[in-house]
Amino acid sequence: MSGFGNIAALVDAEVTSGQFKYSTWRKTPTQISPSGVWFDLSMSPGNPVPQYYAASPLVAIALAQSTDGGLFHDGSVSPRTKHVRNIMALTTTATPLPMPMMLLDYLMFYPFIDEGTTDPQTLTNTVTIPRYTTGSGVQMMAVSVAGRTGGQSFFVTYTNSSGVAGRTSQTVVQNSVSLNGSIVTSDRAVALASGPFIPLQIGDTGVRSIESVTMLGQDVGLFTLVLVKPICQMQIRGVDAPVEIDLFKDFAQCPVVKDDAYLNFICNPSGSLSGVPIHGDIKFVWN
Repeated sequence: MSGFGNIAALVDAEVTSGQFKYSTWRKTPTQISPSGVWFDLSMSPGNPVPQYYAASPLVAIALAQSTDGGLFHDGSVSPRTKHVRNIMALTTTATPLPMPMMLLDYLMFYPFIDEGTTDPQTLTNTVTIPRYTTGSGVQMMAVSVAGRTGGQSFFVTYTNSSGVAGRTSQTVVQNSVSLNGSIVTSDRAVALASGPFIPLQIGDTGVRSIESVTMLGQDVGLFTLVLVKPICQMQIRGVDAPVEIDLFKDFAQCPVVKDDAYLNFICNPSGSLSGVPIHGDIKFVWN
């Protein structure tokens, strides 16, 4: 079991030694989001405070708890290893339900990709990803920061987790959702939409850095490319009760959370998120 050889080791860390952190969170999006489009809750008001991917265009920026916030999981525990123990989430508004959610470690982003040009846009990698430095399991996510007409396609080139540069993603088609925070490659009604992450070249399993973006048609929008490491998933099913996942009991593993990780959620609502309070808590344990 990830991080704990048996239940006695978990109890010793959490109960006997008190090596845990319990945090609460609350997000209240203001955007009128359509059904079936993934949405980045890191850009919504609440606790933790929002971040907006505001930086110099096309220049890589690393994200960390110590500088940018995110779900609070306490300070460094090295040489111990920190793990997600359980997560609870609820809402009293039925409009967006059922709603899958995914906890991510947001590693690095490239802001303000311009959809108004078909010239290749070269990205500047003055920093490297601060965690999961080989890129193993790291995915690319395109988050809207200015609305578009939709229907245009694009691809990116990147360095994969084996250190091979010049790899080419699958070509993906953008949705027509204009709200900031929507993930532009996700819409179950759009052919060739890919879901929350951009599919990699066949055979690749992760990304170290992104080299360029090429739009195959012009539009009016802007998006940010984010390198993320998926941690775990859950789903709010109804308003009658909170949903809780116990990673140890339900999945026989507690996923690792790196020191200084910037954590937040993406979600896939079945209806509008506007004015919907989403509450929850999360516990971390280390050994």
